[in-house]
Amino acid sequence: MRTVLNSKSKVTLLRSDLHAVINQGFLDVPGNLFQTKSRNPEELQNDIELKCLNDLLSLLAPSTDIHVLLNCVSSNLQAFVIQPSRSKEEFRKLASDFQLRWNFLLSAVSKVMTLNYADSFG
Repeated sequence: MRTVLNSKSKVTLLRSDLHAVINQGFLDVPGNLFQTKSRNPEELQNDIELKCLNDLLSLLAPSTDIHVLLNCVSSNLQAFVIQPSRSKEEFRKLASDFQLRWNFLLSAVSKVMTLNYADSFG
């Protein structure tokens, strides 16, 4: 990851490919998380995995320290999983739900980038 972050051309290409995947609606996800035009704002607030991905994208720049990206993920987990938990059982449910949705989203992004021969994805 550090190698990618230290290369302006690789980061620029990765950002471009990710934005293309998101903005052109290539993702095959139920309800298409990224079709923001037809979705109501309250519904968008519930898509924490989308917010996490957008937060990471906003920080992705050449020479971004990997610790900045990790802190972003940590802050989002704190806000969306840890703080809302009132019990150990609720924490487990929120954490497993988040992990499942996050993994599903990243798998969908990887699949689309691979199938569309995204330059940044090899």
